[in-house]
Amino acid sequence: MDVKTSNAGENINKSGLVSSKQNGVHPGLDTNVRKHLDTKWRQPMHAPTVDLFRQLEQHEAFSTRQPLILDSGCGTGKSTRWLAERYPHHLVIGADRSLSRLARSGYTSGLQYSENWMLMRAELTTFWQLLLNAGISPEKHFLFYPNPWPKPAHLSRRWHGHPVFPQLLSLGGEIELRCNWRIYAEEFARAAMVATRENIKVQTIKPSTGVSPFEQKYIERGQQLFSVVIPAGFSHTFRQQRLNQ
Repeated sequence: MDVKTSNAGENINKSGLVSSKQNGVHPGLDTNVRKHLDTKWRQPMHAPTVDLFRQLEQHEAFSTRQPLILDSGCGTGKSTRWLAERYPHHLVIGADRSLSRLARSGYTSGLQYSENWMLMRAELTTFWQLLLNAGISPEKHFLFYPNPWPKPAHLSRRWHGHPVFPQLLSLGGEIELRCNWRIYAEEFARAAMVATRENIKVQTIKPSTGVSPFEQKYIERGQQLFSVVIPAGFSHTFRQQRLNQ
């Protein structure tokens, strides 16, 4: 198998398939999730993201009657535009930390507006925390093909193993993760079950066209794709329980 290692530390072959020493859900996942549920996360805020969030508030982006959709880790922004077309009466915000990927949509800096969507370069853990602190909840929240971090030692870098996971769930709304690594999907579902105590399953999906360049590539190569959907009711209940603690 022809494998390359990216700067982010993942092993991915030329077809986009993930290679890992893990054969199933990480044995330390449950303990990891419970630790983060019981510990208040105090990571310092990312200053440039805080500045952009203030710009969003100044532009009254959250005071409109349009329901909010988040496209977290939007990459080139193709998925953001796809969501905006699918949900024309919503405001869709695509956020990614990679300037080079965002630049493929013509993004340079600040906030890029167009119709009912906008792009921004942001550090997601800070962006989510700012939204949560402001009491802003999306109607839908999409995580399309996040960095898999497949080395077992990197569990805490996956969204479901990261200290921000309780904040991600607390944002509320319907949350959908898509990926092409079954183990990541199974872990995400398992972590959400541990946190919410609800039954959350992994589904195999077969989109006709890709919402992003990554998904389109995987479709064309006939790969299995997976989705985990956390219903809005589950995340809302979790949010209320956290607020009442």
